[in-house]
Amino acid sequence: MSLNNVENTGDADEIVMPDSQKKQQLRLTKQKQTKQRDTTSSQGGSPEFGNEVIFKEGKSSSLHPKTLEESHKELAKSATSTDNHCFQFALPQLKESLDNCIQRVGTVRTEHDVQMINEMVMQNNKKRNRRKSKGKTDVCSDVTHCSGGVCLVNKGAALQDLEPTHLEKANTDHVQMENLSIRSNFNDKWNRNRSGRGRRKKVFEPYLPTSEVSAGLKRGELLQGPLRINPKRYHEAFIPSNDGTRDIFIDGVISRNRALNGDIVVVKLLPREQWKIIAPEGNGLEANALVQSDMAAEIIHVNPEALPAHDKVNVLVESPDVIIEEHYDSQDENTDRTNDVSRSNHGASGTATGPGALWCADGLVRIKTSRQDKFCSVAANDSSNHPDRFLQKTGKVVYIVEKKHSRAVTGFIKPLTDKNSDLYKEFVIFSPVDHRVPRILVPIEDCPENFMARPADYGSILFICCIVDWRADCNFANGFLTRSLGQAGEIEPETEGILIEYDVDFSDFSHKVLECLPKSLPWVIPNEEFRIRKDLRKECIFTIDPVTARDLDDALSCRELPDGNMEVGVHIADVSYFVREGTAVDKIASKRATSVYLVQKVIPMLPRLLCEELCSLNPMQDRLAFSVIWKLTPQGKILEQWFGRTIICSCAKLSYDHAQSMIEDPEKSFSPDELPPVSPEHHVGEVKTAVINLHNLAQNLRRQRFDDGALRLDQLKIAFTLDKETGMPQGCYVYQYKDSNKLVEEFMLLANMAVAHSIYRLFPEQALLRRHPPPQTKMLDDLIMLCEQLGLQIDFSSAGSLHMSLNRTLGTDQYSAARKEVLTHMCARPMQMAQYFCTGVLHDEASFHHYALNVPFYTHFTSPIRRYADILVHRLLAASIGSGQQIGLDRSEIQKQADHCNEKKSASKKVQELSTDIFFSVFVKECGPLESEGMVMAVLDQSFDVLVLRYGIQKRIYCNGLPLQGFTFRRVGKNPELTLMWEPETQDQETVCQVITIFALVEVVLKSDSTALKYSGILKKPGS
Repeated sequence: MSLNNVENTGDADEIVMPDSQKKQQLRLTKQKQTKQRDTTSSQGGSPEFGNEVIFKEGKSSSLHPKTLEESHKELAKSATSTDNHCFQFALPQLKESLDNCIQRVGTVRTEHDVQMINEMVMQNNKKRNRRKSKGKTDVCSDVTHCSGGVCLVNKGAALQDLEPTHLEKANTDHVQMENLSIRSNFNDKWNRNRSGRGRRKKVFEPYLPTSEVSAGLKRGELLQGPLRINPKRYHEAFIPSNDGTRDIFIDGVISRNRALNGDIVVVKLLPREQWKIIAPEGNGLEANALVQSDMAAEIIHVNPEALPAHDKVNVLVESPDVIIEEHYDSQDENTDRTNDVSRSNHGASGTATGPGALWCADGLVRIKTSRQDKFCSVAANDSSNHPDRFLQKTGKVVYIVEKKHSRAVTGFIKPLTDKNSDLYKEFVIFSPVDHRVPRILVPIEDCPENFMARPADYGSILFICCIVDWRADCNFANGFLTRSLGQAGEIEPETEGILIEYDVDFSDFSHKVLECLPKSLPWVIPNEEFRIRKDLRKECIFTIDPVTARDLDDALSCRELPDGNMEVGVHIADVSYFVREGTAVDKIASKRATSVYLVQKVIPMLPRLLCEELCSLNPMQDRLAFSVIWKLTPQGKILEQWFGRTIICSCAKLSYDHAQSMIEDPEKSFSPDELPPVSPEHHVGEVKTAVINLHNLAQNLRRQRFDDGALRLDQLKIAFTLDKETGMPQGCYVYQYKDSNKLVEEFMLLANMAVAHSIYRLFPEQALLRRHPPPQTKMLDDLIMLCEQLGLQIDFSSAGSLHMSLNRTLGTDQYSAARKEVLTHMCARPMQMAQYFCTGVLHDEASFHHYALNVPFYTHFTSPIRRYADILVHRLLAASIGSGQQIGLDRSEIQKQADHCNEKKSASKKVQELSTDIFFSVFVKECGPLESEGMVMAVLDQSFDVLVLRYGIQKRIYCNGLPLQGFTFRRVGKNPELTLMWEPETQDQETVCQVITIFALVEVVLKSDSTALKYSGILKKPGS
């Protein structure tokens, strides 16, 4: 088997040396010795993802107790070391007799692990030499050499002395090894069983005291930020740098120190010599670029089966991958960890790109050949020889400020494989679907009654597990099962799982919350409101929404004035009337912060009585509203502006398609059956005239907005048609953003900007606004370089210049729109998320700026049914016009709520994306294989990303998943290029070569995998 097929198995556990304590009766002395248990971890067999693995000592007379005990102590010493360097020495050639003793455990290692093992090797060699000098025979069972995930064990002694056990397997296929067993203990019961057996060694460093953390942050010695873990290479994590440049890289789970994705952590920078070397040139948007070195610039991958036996080599010398800021295509985020890493050959930090080439921080690339199983070393670059601009800072987590991760995960349960283990009858292993979360030991009583008797029956059943603890001396977290969700791969269990994982509250509203709602139904507007509000019920006001919408929170009106100007109104549901500050319904709304829109349903922020009835601006029903009314010139210039609370009655509920039909054919006379019902006080022609006038105004407003420097990055969005009975996807299509959508957007933006100015002017310390920071500096620089290499004339100097550049015609052929879409995706990656904030917290008005809109002040006012931030803005606006009480929050409380809204909005966006992934995966399974044209978005050394044009999704295609004779990666100038050499279907045919470059057109087939909710992208052979 080629090393290409077994390396970088990500989740595969690695050999860890003796770590248990047990009494052993020696044959000669009969003396009992206590062996101190030691726990270590590795990049693959990590405390977060791997199993705690030990060698079990047997009772062979050849075992020398003193030497083994010393090796335990040396390993314990090295396991606590914080130095992550590998020793810079070439490993000696191995004897032929040892070739068959290689235990291959996965080649992904941290630098810390390699150092630990090398230290152990050196210490053991010293002991062996000392014994030889004393005339003693060396019969100890030690690991003699270890590098890159391959440990060579003395077969004559070690393998005889180990009891045959098995390695625990998790959800993915792991490398099988003999003579290994799982040992982990986390609870008091197990600790009591181990009393008197010695103190346990720490796997993780203890957290710093809060006083040291506070002082270190003040001095600038420590950094704080949200932890982002790469879901495709889950040993890589990042926090933003304070200077806005390249992110701080956290290498491996040990350095992550039990923090989970999203947690707010404090990080200590590692010494400069441990920073990562970054390529001074290359495609920065690729997840991996090639480091500049003295090695070959062209990488050739050949199918080893096509070579003569004596020429077969499993490793080619390549430049190593570079760790870049975490940006990746979302549809691959839950890819099976073994398949993802092994196919891409992009393991955790510290591995080279090629099959078998192992990159270490010491600058050594270790290469293995199949013919001789030998290791050699290739000198490469040292970080000390590079300027700072070519280095990426690395760090380690020393404190968790706030555990943002919900600690609730979906996954599968399995019994421990070692039936002789003390834990076997008390615990089972829980393997999360999200590989960024550690494995968890859960009590066996949490499992179904017949689980231990029939574990295979539950192999595909999803469970929810909550983590309650993760101690510093244990590889596993501990937790408990809450319940089972159902069969993996089915829509509802999978949907419920992602809602729980992202802490989306989808429970029924409590009786206390419902008590806050009006009791007498049907509800009518109190007479008092007519006295204090402007009555607009006779105006021609209507809603434009998706056809399936039920929470209608915005409406529009437009009438021509005698002077030729236009009176335009934006009318928003007055949710703050029903959601009073401090009430139970207010508290639950502030906690949920947003409605969550899934493909098949909505998880509402408010009880349905409010969001679908009392607050929703349903047609021909009197409703309370908050209105912004302008007097505009036909060109869109604002002449007058008014804010106030109103009473409206929508005359029609239009869909975007209805409004689009009016825009596209303004002269058409619509029959009653072509449009939804219109109230008797108004007629279809009046509604149509208003829509057309709004469209004309919106075009002028939009043109002016982009002339003033705004930016819009439109990306393809997939939509589904569902079976009404089963809820299964019947079809999918790319959602079309039409003029009717743009019409509504322009007036919502205008209202939001107007309200932002108003509340900030009157409440400069309490205003809740929304800002959009400029793109990340380092990623933008990489994008600029990439565009230059591709010969694209893109101006990134401002949002407006970028927008104009993107809207220049990229060719005149039928694929110009596709090229623009690919380029838009590239430009979206450096962009940061917009954020809510309190103006009293940020003292520099320049930081209020919204980059994409290019406006100084912006907020959210127009969607209070589904966003809690809008409710706060409504309260501020009401107070500013004397129509409501002063808001009862100070600036710190408003900022806290703003932060919470940011988090919930981000989670909602992620859940929505995952819901789309679930439905598309089901669609591929039910209707696939699906064929489509695709356009290449990025080229890596062994894979490439494709935008599937028919469905608007991105998919990574791996070269070693294709029937190729080989493939070559090179740079033409500086542009990445893959040449694929397809295998002939018959002996008479010649090899077909296909060149893959950015913007290249390809034919893609999407096929469902055997794993639930997984599908692969396969490239069609040209001409097939």
